[in-house]
Amino acid sequence: MSEGLSVEATGETLGEAKWAALRELEALHPGLDKAAVSFQVVSEGERGILGVGYAPARVVATVPPDAVAEAGGPESEGGELVRQLLGRVTAAVGVSCRIAIEEDEETIRAALAGRDLGVLIGRHGQTIDALQYLANAFVLRSGQRKRVVVDAAGYRARREATLETLARRTARRVAETGERVALEAMSPVERRIVHELLKDDAAVETVSEGLEPHRHVVVVPASG
Repeated sequence: MSEGLSVEATGETLGEAKWAALRELEALHPGLDKAAVSFQVVSEGERGILGVGYAPARVVATVPPDAVAEAGGPESEGGELVRQLLGRVTAAVGVSCRIAIEEDEETIRAALAGRDLGVLIGRHGQTIDALQYLANAFVLRSGQRKRVVVDAAGYRARREATLETLARRTARRVAETGERVALEAMSPVERRIVHELLKDDAAVETVSEGLEPHRHVVVVPASG
């Protein structure tokens, strides 16, 4: 890298916003020196009452180029297949980006870093989810049993942080008002994240309702 890397993130508190920014930076560059990251506070946020008037805290996190370590190591056949697939897709849509592949015994992680990656993410991550599904199919056909995770510009960490803030805030609202709240339509991956986040909350329960692509999570008071 010839210049520093900056990302913007939000959270219900400044601490959550900074944590989300760090997760995004680590998703882009797993060798990141977290101690070298600096934060600029854009907004301290506003809590509001029962979720009304809520505004998230917002920060910009910046890391200098010498704090990023490039990933190394040989790639498996599956990792090379994923790299080739993503290289062809990004070339076909005219997107220039860096593809970093990391592997362990169970997972192949592909992180795309660059500018203007929105076309690869799509609305609510639909495009990146489709790429991930395709990459998993390629690896499975090669005979490997590794799970593939495809990310772009730290989208998955950023979206997970947003979903966590939304889920926690909604759970508090439902617990305080006793009224069910329907969330926006989400992909199966995102619905599963919300269900997992709230499964141990004794005050609420979650159910999925509706048909694809409009299926969504509903947070309801616990039945007791």
